Amino acid sequence: MIISQTLLEKYNKPVPRYTSYPPANFFKDNFSEKEYEMAIINSNNQKPNNISIYIHIPFCKKICHYCGCNNSNMRKSSEIRTYVDAIINEMKLCFSKLDKNRKISQIHYGGGTPNAIEVDYLKEINNFILSSFNTIENPEIAIECNPSLLNEKYIEGLMEAKFNRFSIGIQDFRPDVLKIINRDASYIPVKELISLLKYTNPKHSVNLDFIYGLPLQSIDSFAKTIEKAVDTKADRIVTFSYAHVPWVNKAQKILEKIGLPSEQDKINMFKSAHDILTSNNYDTIGLDHYALKTDSLSIAQKEKQLHRNFQGYCTRDTTGQVYAFGVSGITQLESAFIQNTKDIDEYIATINKKTFACSKGYILNNNETIIRNIIDQIMCNRFLNYSEFAELINIDRNLLDNFISPAIPQLRELAKDGIIEMNDKGIKVYDEHLLFIRNVAASFDPLLINTNKTFSKPV
Repeated sequence: MIISQTLLEKYNKPVPRYTSYPPANFFKDNFSEKEYEMAIINSNNQKPNNISIYIHIPFCKKICHYCGCNNSNMRKSSEIRTYVDAIINEMKLCFSKLDKNRKISQIHYGGGTPNAIEVDYLKEINNFILSSFNTIENPEIAIECNPSLLNEKYIEGLMEAKFNRFSIGIQDFRPDVLKIINRDASYIPVKELISLLKYTNPKHSVNLDFIYGLPLQSIDSFAKTIEKAVDTKADRIVTFSYAHVPWVNKAQKILEKIGLPSEQDKINMFKSAHDILTSNNYDTIGLDHYALKTDSLSIAQKEKQLHRNFQGYCTRDTTGQVYAFGVSGITQLESAFIQNTKDIDEYIATINKKTFACSKGYILNNNETIIRNIIDQIMCNRFLNYSEFAELINIDRNLLDNFISPAIPQLRELAKDGIIEMNDKGIKVYDEHLLFIRNVAASFDPLLINTNKTFSKPV
């Protein structure tokens, strides 16, 4: 991959990550419980019909300095019990308003550190979910894990809880880098860990997550980390750009004092990792994900059927409207976003009153729904064929022009710079310029006009 310095200077500007549209910092405060209830009820008659469930476990045994997620230091066992009870009670509130004929296609645990709590709690939650609804034939039941907390007994418990996809937060293989970011290395050697996670079923999927742009990392050291990752033959490998947002997470100031790699070094880390992975049987998925050519994500992308939500990339088969439970969880419905309160004690107290703990939300109008679908199509499948897209979302082709026309000047500039191919039929993002795919998506976003919202750079 060759990236022009001129293009970097021009396009490496803050833009949304577009894990949602509108981005989460556009959500509105004081979203009412009544609005939430109506959004849930309305979702029964919207697409996709499948149910996707997100569970947020905020607790961590150690807080990593780089993390911008909503997390909390580990609490007493009695308080963990109270939190799990609140999650189940929140699900009862929500499930009572969902059509029981709908099926679960995806369950995802994020954090925090989901595997920081006893595995029996995870079994209990999964048992409640799976006894409440039927599932599609092969539902994805995923969990984000800190590998330093995974031993053979805990892995056995994860199998009993029916997990079949595991997202392992390695971040870096270098002990000195891990020490600086306050993270421990994997308890079990990673290659052996993957074998254990696939022992009961070789079809179990394992992805390894890495971060580039951390203190002490160099272009050469991160390349060696990715080469080691390739050697594990993980199904998916993710290379996240470290987002330095100390106004969100004050602990990041510690890393700032130690010293962060230069922007140019970060770019070269990205390029090096991309080249290593794509020359070793991995396809690029979106901007920063990679999957083996036999993986379902690679197949879905080739068939232009890749999708994305807050839980990450997924196939159309596992796509569902997302119902989130736990502190700070974001429910992602066809026409609404709702975020729970970020305060653990407030969350528990509110749920114990048998009311929803929502704090922010956003109801999309029809125009925003169309913009969201355009951005999703670009971010996931790297192209937009105007006629095919109009047919896909069932709108008149001429009506679609109302959303395309405002983006034309910026698209022409992107085409002039060789980032996209552009003609009367649509646009396509060139593979060698995927780094700027967020800029392409942003061309269609009217919310960015005169906004005071802050975002991170692509690299």
